[in-house]
Amino acid sequence: MRQSTDAVMWMEAAHHSTAVAALYQRCSAAEPTGTWRRVRRPGSISGLQMFCGGARVSISKRHTHRSYVSYIDKSREFYAAHGYENPYAWATHRDVPFTALSKPLAESRVGVVTTADIGPRSDGRAVRQYVQRAEDSYQLHTDMSWDRQATHMDDAESFLPLDALARHQRAGHIGSLSPRFYGVSTEHSQRLTTEQDAPEIAAWMREDNVDVAVLVAI
Repeated sequence: MRQSTDAVMWMEAAHHSTAVAALYQRCSAAEPTGTWRRVRRPGSISGLQMFCGGARVSISKRHTHRSYVSYIDKSREFYAAHGYENPYAWATHRDVPFTALSKPLAESRVGVVTTADIGPRSDGRAVRQYVQRAEDSYQLHTDMSWDRQATHMDDAESFLPLDALARHQRAGHIGSLSPRFYGVSTEHSQRLTTEQDAPEIAAWMREDNVDVAVLVAI
């Protein structure tokens, strides 16, 4: 067992029941607060978590297989935790809202849409949508809207794959890459997505003669 500076303690246990009993004995001087919840950490670690005497205490075990994040469940739990009476309603369409390519991908211009934030404007207001020339200097902000228990933001190509697409262009797999990429902040509102974000980004893509869009969400 080890304890870090932020009082997070990890216990490797073959059986959670044994570790839970040990933790309750360790926390006998201070009544645990909150409830147990299942957590996931980078490196295929999952476990249980509680608060004990003001310190966050976790029981974890390392998996030998890949894990995943169930965003449907997480969204449902998020809305329930904030007091919403009805669960989040996911978008549904009678017809698939996609358009077939009018020419081969090797002849098409590809545009990238990311949910990484490019930061506030000069007036300090948040940016909902933006367009950015790839060759210009810019700074992406990735401090919001991602599961810190499941992944990291160290690899920018995982959410803004400009270098990878440039290699595909040189190899002849795509016709060209748009000189600009497009950003939109994470948004639960379907109305804002369909009435504001999508039309704005579509207009920018038409300016750049983009044939196909690749959405890479954080």
